[in-house]
Order: sequence, then structure tokens, then C-alpha cells
Amino acid sequence: MFEDIMQKFAGSPGQQSVIRLLLERGFSVNDDGRVVSGDIEIPYTQVADAAGVDRRVVDSTTEAILEDDELRRIFQNISQIPSLMDLAPVLDLTVVTVEVQDADEPGIVAAVTGLLAEHGISIRQTISEDPEFTDEPRLYLVTDEELPGDVLTELMNEPFVRSVELS
Repeated sequence: MFEDIMQKFAGSPGQQSVIRLLLERGFSVNDDGRVVSGDIEIPYTQVADAAGVDRRVVDSTTEAILEDDELRRIFQNISQIPSLMDLAPVLDLTVVTVEVQDADEPGIVAAVTGLLAEHGISIRQTISEDPEFTDEPRLYLVTDEELPGDVLTELMNEPFVRSVELS
């Protein structure tokens, strides 16, 4: 789906940058063509700065979104999910980052969360990057405690795991 969305803006790398930013941040476009997070409006100049484009590119991108029924449905229904990852050090939580061989392989999240559950490790949050939105998707787990060495070894020995990082 990501490729289909980006294809609609194939002639404009600037608009593609805006689309990528909206998707990565979970920003919506309201009926007035304004970029919003929930009911908080984000000025075009700030969106433009973050996307590395002129504010007029943001304006033309939101216009194009509203003119396309499929894009309109997507960008009027996207939302953000608060992440505990940046708060982990403050809250004394551990972030486990798992890089996998093939993110399209089914059962990865179930295998990882199942392994932690078997060892009595509570998971506060799981975030899985979509393989369509990023070249190197990762699985992030925020836990109440650090992973013991044996659990870390078991996780690293899973055939689908490329690497594991703790922070």
C-alpha cells in the first residue's frame, strides 16, 4: 500500500517527503486540508521544515490528499500512538529492539512475546514497524525489567532474528 501511495506522488519528491512524514508521525489531514494530530493543528511551516520542503509543497500535498478518495480515507483516519520508548530511561524500563531477517514472515511478534511470557517478563508496550514503510523494520518491546542472559540468548537463537539490542 505504501508504494501505491508514493506512486501517486511520483512526479514530486517534495510531496513524497510530506507523505512520508505524515505517515511516520501519524499526522492526519482534516476536511479543511490542515495537518493535525488529533484536534491540534500543525502549521504548514513546521511540517515543511520537518519534511525539508517549502510550505507550499505541504499545501499542494494536502490538496491532493483531499481530492483523492482513497488518500482522503487513509489520511483522515490515521492516528498516533504514544510511545514509551523515549520515556524508558526515566521510568526505569528496558527497550528491546529486534531486527529480523524477513519482516514479512508470519508469527514473529507471537514468537518474541511468547518467549518473554514463558520467562515471566511483563511487556508494557510492543511497537512493530511496518515493512512497507521502512527498509529495515524493527520490533520494539518495552519491558518492566532487563532481559536475563539466558532469555537474551534464546531470543538471539531464533532463526528469524538478525540482531537484538537492549537500551
